Amino acid sequence: MNADPSAPWWWLLLALVAVAALMAALRLWVQARERSGEGADTAATAACVPAPHVPTPATPTAQGAADPTFQRVLSAQDALTGLASRLQLEDRLDAAALRAESHQRRLALLYIDIDGFKPINESYGYEAGDALLREVAQRLTGLGRSTDTLARMGADEFIMLMDGDPDHASAALVADRIRQALQRPYLVQGREVRLSCSIGIVLYPDHGPRARLIARADAAMLAAKRAGGNIHCFFADTMDPGALEAIELQRDLRRALETNTGLELHYQPKIDSRSGRISGVEALLRWHHPERGAVSPVVFVPVAERFGLIGALGQWVTDEACRQLRIWQDTGLRMHVAINLSVHQLRQTDLVERVQDSLARHDIAGGRVTFEVTESAAMEDPQASLRVFERLAQLGVSLSIDDFGTGYSSLSYLRRLPARQLKIDRSFVQDVASQEDAQAIVRAVIKLAHALGLKVVAEGVETVAQQDVLKRMGCDQLQGFLFAKPMPARHLQLWVTGDGVPARRMQFRDSQFEHDDTDGQRPDNEDDLI
Repeated sequence: MNADPSAPWWWLLLALVAVAALMAALRLWVQARERSGEGADTAATAACVPAPHVPTPATPTAQGAADPTFQRVLSAQDALTGLASRLQLEDRLDAAALRAESHQRRLALLYIDIDGFKPINESYGYEAGDALLREVAQRLTGLGRSTDTLARMGADEFIMLMDGDPDHASAALVADRIRQALQRPYLVQGREVRLSCSIGIVLYPDHGPRARLIARADAAMLAAKRAGGNIHCFFADTMDPGALEAIELQRDLRRALETNTGLELHYQPKIDSRSGRISGVEALLRWHHPERGAVSPVVFVPVAERFGLIGALGQWVTDEACRQLRIWQDTGLRMHVAINLSVHQLRQTDLVERVQDSLARHDIAGGRVTFEVTESAAMEDPQASLRVFERLAQLGVSLSIDDFGTGYSSLSYLRRLPARQLKIDRSFVQDVASQEDAQAIVRAVIKLAHALGLKVVAEGVETVAQQDVLKRMGCDQLQGFLFAKPMPARHLQLWVTGDGVPARRMQFRDSQFEHDDTDGQRPDNEDDLI
């Protein structure tokens, strides 16, 4: 037979060529539409993850450098990872939202935050941290589709914009894949490091207007982080009240911590009731926001607690107090500083090591520092708190029980604590000169403390009558506006020496801290937080 056995293969080849030609024509058609009036929307649809790389010549031409399109593309790209920047993400989000509205489809935002990334920078250095972020970006890129956009929002935060009508289940599936991918071990300076991430998810239009999607995705991510991390969380309406302002405030506070700008400690003197000497000071945190001005601790401390910044904030206070103690000591001013310790810090596994590092770095003896813990915080987990207190005592630092009388202390537990001081809550001090029940409580606290070998501090002393009653009862130390308001360190030094400061209500001798003296922390009125 002369039949050509290859004929079927020629037909298959012709079919493949036809398909290829059709695909090429479609690509040319799409490119033509991108260059036309639909450029913004179509470009967003066809955008790949990561943002397109724009090569930068070693010596760009004047024309290229001045080209506004060229400059916009550069500014839209994150320099570290090559991903889209927030600017480009917002452009693509606007375009995607318009398409979703016109076609009655959904889109999703996944806000991804790396859990525990800061210790990487602290342990291995910023170059290693940057290399790790680039690898995180590469892993995320491998999970994106051509219609998705991946952007770096800053630090260790990323966002994935999912186009193509994702539903609740598909968004959750992608979130699970992201968490699994980022959990695989990393090699940092020859050592294996493991990370996790917290993910907040919003769907559009299900979870609100386009203008609030990023903020709500952030709120959902923070809810996931507060729940322990390494999970994803969809936005719920209960997360929204004040969420936008709180998120902006926490970002500014996080930036203040990272750049060490805007934060400052003020110090309020504590007076020995018998000698009139300054027995120590209480360190109180102040925040000067670049746009809002002075932000009250009543506002920013709850934000720090809500968004997981209170540990870092407390550590900053400890570091700064130790630094200032060294300055005072070098100038001949012997001082004792009291620092508030939050319940969140008490639960930090490396709290004692952090305190030890601060003391060693500034060459400060532990006996110069008192950590003050509220009665309710100490009683939240008595056994765990006791272990922390005992380890802190080994460093030489003192412990003070704050707001005594407002909690539910067990006397047997109180006897076991390595505390050296009780601080009477201001609510009793306020009425001690006029109310018999307040006098009875204060008298009982002072006798109890002295029986246990503890000193007693009364905070919130504002009148001479209060001062006189407390002195007669044998209160050891007094603190309040009657003597001085919290002031910056430079003003305190002038105040102590009496140089260039307003007249005081009492005449004090120079500060002469005695090693056996102890103090607490916490301020007057609304400052009673840090």
